[in-house]
Amino acid sequence: MMKNAGAKINAILIADQPESFLTRRIANTTLEFGGIRGDRHFGMIVPSDSRQPMYPKGTEIFNRRQITIVSEEELVEIAEGLGVEYVLPEWLGANLLLNGYPELTKLTMGSRILFPSGAGLICMGENQPCIFPGEMIQKHYENQPKLASKFVKAAYKRRGIVCAVERPGEMNEGDEVQILINNFSNPMQ
Repeated sequence: MMKNAGAKINAILIADQPESFLTRRIANTTLEFGGIRGDRHFGMIVPSDSRQPMYPKGTEIFNRRQITIVSEEELVEIAEGLGVEYVLPEWLGANLLLNGYPELTKLTMGSRILFPSGAGLICMGENQPCIFPGEMIQKHYENQPKLASKFVKAAYKRRGIVCAVERPGEMNEGDEVQILINNFSNPMQ
């Protein structure tokens, strides 16, 4: 049996500018197999990159990073670690901002996030922090040096998760979601 938890969607975001990973807020969207149509991470397959060193660069692989989710609580911790007032989900390229599940990054692979519409995501693991969001944070706090390099440490185990769409459907800002926490006995149950 999976344990249950809940959270609220406080923002839905899309990265629909090809030259940027930054996201912008939208009120609602439809999750499709592959993610959010128009988002930079949309698709069932992607070319491998430095995150998958076991494959030659550019090899077609399953897209585990269709949706990126962060929690408000962990963003507060990142901001505190950086000594800044706040960190916005847009700066991290997040697609969903949840509130009410403070240790989102610790959510185990195979856990599910279910929406009132019947849509569902499956957790594919932790989103590893990299320097690019740190560079974006630095742009907003120009008077505080070295935030870009400090971000990786401040966001360690707080950067959120990546998910794949398991069942398509609608999601809306303000939706209460159900989180089914995988107990490790069978990660893909």
